[in-house]
Amino acid sequence: MPGPTEDLFADDALQQPSGREQIGDESYVLRGYALPWIDRLLPELRRVLAQSPFRRMVTPGGFTMSAALSSCGALGWTTDTSGYRYSPLDPRSQQPWPRMPQALRQLAAEAAADAGFADFAPDACLINRYVPGAKMSLHQDKNERHFGAPVVSVSLGLPAIFLFGGHERSDKTQKVSLFHGDVVVWGGVDRLRFHGVMPIKEGVHGVMGPQRINLTFRTAG
Repeated sequence: MPGPTEDLFADDALQQPSGREQIGDESYVLRGYALPWIDRLLPELRRVLAQSPFRRMVTPGGFTMSAALSSCGALGWTTDTSGYRYSPLDPRSQQPWPRMPQALRQLAAEAAADAGFADFAPDACLINRYVPGAKMSLHQDKNERHFGAPVVSVSLGLPAIFLFGGHERSDKTQKVSLFHGDVVVWGGVDRLRFHGVMPIKEGVHGVMGPQRINLTFRTAG
C-alpha cells in the first residue's frame, strides 16, 4: 500500500444496491450502508494510520498473521506470543492508540441502531488490511469484557467472502460476499458466532487500490 498519507485512496467509488440482508437471528448485512460516509471516513482513516501504521502481529502460536492491523479508540486489540488482549497502548510506540474519529464512531452507532442494537458505544476499532492472499481464520470475538454489545464490521476496498458460522468451530459456515461500503452487524444470540474471511482475490479497487480494509467496532472495556 502507499504511504499512510500518500494516495491511500482514489476519488471514485464503486456502487452496489443498498438494502438489508438477514444472515442470522440477530445478524445483518447492510448493503452499501457506509458509502454515503466515505468522504468523511477516509481522511480520518488516513490520520489514524499516519499515527499508528499497519503492522503484522504474531499469534500466541507463533504464526504471523497475513492481515496487517492497527487500531483506534480507548482500547486496541493486540496479539503476541503471550496471548490475545486489548491494550490502551500501541505496543509499537507505547503511546495511546489514536482517538476514534467521530465519523467512525457515528457510523458504527447508526449501523448498529438500524440493525436493532440501540445505544452502541464502541471503545475499540480494529483496522485490518488485507492484500490479495490474506485471510482470517475462523474465530470468535471473545476478548471483550462483556458480550452485550454487538460487533459492527465495515468493508472497504476489494470484495471478500465472509464466513459466518455457528457457536462451534465445526458448525457449517455461510459464505457471504461483502463489497465496498457493506456493513455487517451481529449481536445478541449471535454475538459469539465463529466468523472469518477467505483469502482475498487479486484485484484493484477504484477507491482503495489493491487491498481490502476492514473496520471492526466493539465495546471492549
